[in-house]
Amino acid sequence: MLLERKKVCYNKSGDMMKKVIGVGLVIFCLIGTYFLIKPKNEKMPDMETDNSVNNNQASNEIDRKLNSLTLEEKIGQMLIVAYSSTFMDDNLKNVLTTNKPGGFILFKDNITNYEKTVKFIEEIKATSDIPMFISIDQEGGKVQRITKLSDADVSIIPPMLDIGQKKDTTLAYDIGSLIAQELQAFGINMNFAPVIDVVENSSNIIGNRSFGNDPTLVSDLGISLANGLIDNGVIPVFKHFPGHGSTIADSHYDLPVITKTKEELINYDLIPFKTAIEKGAKIIMIGHLAVPSITNDQTPASLSKVLITDLLKKEMGYEGIVVTDALNMGALTKNYSEKEIYEMAINAGVDLLLMPKSSTSAITFIKQSISEGKITEKQIDESVKKILTLKEEYLKDISLNKEAIGSLEHKKIIERVY
Repeated sequence: MLLERKKVCYNKSGDMMKKVIGVGLVIFCLIGTYFLIKPKNEKMPDMETDNSVNNNQASNEIDRKLNSLTLEEKIGQMLIVAYSSTFMDDNLKNVLTTNKPGGFILFKDNITNYEKTVKFIEEIKATSDIPMFISIDQEGGKVQRITKLSDADVSIIPPMLDIGQKKDTTLAYDIGSLIAQELQAFGINMNFAPVIDVVENSSNIIGNRSFGNDPTLVSDLGISLANGLIDNGVIPVFKHFPGHGSTIADSHYDLPVITKTKEELINYDLIPFKTAIEKGAKIIMIGHLAVPSITNDQTPASLSKVLITDLLKKEMGYEGIVVTDALNMGALTKNYSEKEIYEMAINAGVDLLLMPKSSTSAITFIKQSISEGKITEKQIDESVKKILTLKEEYLKDISLNKEAIGSLEHKKIIERVY
């Protein structure tokens, strides 16, 4: 060993050569390893390319469908209509086939028993080549349209405040799943819930429809319930932006006014909406609420570009669909003409018009506003593309399971609230 060490010490040039060879071998091995691994890694870019191709194909299909529609049909896609009947009569059939609305909303007077309601919904859907939003207000508590059937025992959903007092996100998710499964049993695919207004006091018009007065709790439970809905095939609609929690007036009759500053709203009422946006909310409902501290006037949020485009979309980063609260409510009809309502709502950034006075007059007035240069067809196209994209993603054929209605499993979920 000592002799060998001496030889190494005296042969510096040989030592240097060995180092060079050693480094060369390391580089060779690294290059060889790279080429051995490279074919496996190349699959990732290929997969990404495939996804990009699929997304482009889907987008191209949506564009093709959009371009195939007449202006009247595009406007029709922006309408969700209501009709007081339990069956498809000639008048309703004519309205649906002529005006081709994008959706229909059900109320208690549309619902008698299970079989008849399912038939009614199927006949509504059959009038359109484009899948329709079949919507309802099934919040729970005092706002649920399906409470009694002559041939099925429907689950009665507790008020959201009762769920809020449990502070249990799993329970909220299960309630959302329960609601969705029972709605899907009828073929309903959209629910105007959850309410994510943060209620400050018991005199507020929203009352026990809200999860409570803690913005973080309302956010957590609202998102959980919404996830329960969407995971079971029903699109949730978050409402009522920018927050009904401090108002006393009922927008069905008068215009509620929010007296808070923008900063106060951001730090309280808007927290659940911001969270919903961050979690990927697909649809947000705009309330008929005046916020003079932001708009400098009494314009309802549902007709305000400042609140919808500037605040909700630009500042808060929302890219989904905006739907109005019902357009037949006194907060609007007492102060604006029918044409003004449609024109202002679309210019404000609204995509879906809920319950216009008449789908026929809505199409006529909106076309007139376009011809007058007060609305552009580009605005219509942008809204309809979002609507068609959401329908393509979420409106799938479903099997109707009557056994889900009032099931023992659902009863057990409700028992956990009390």
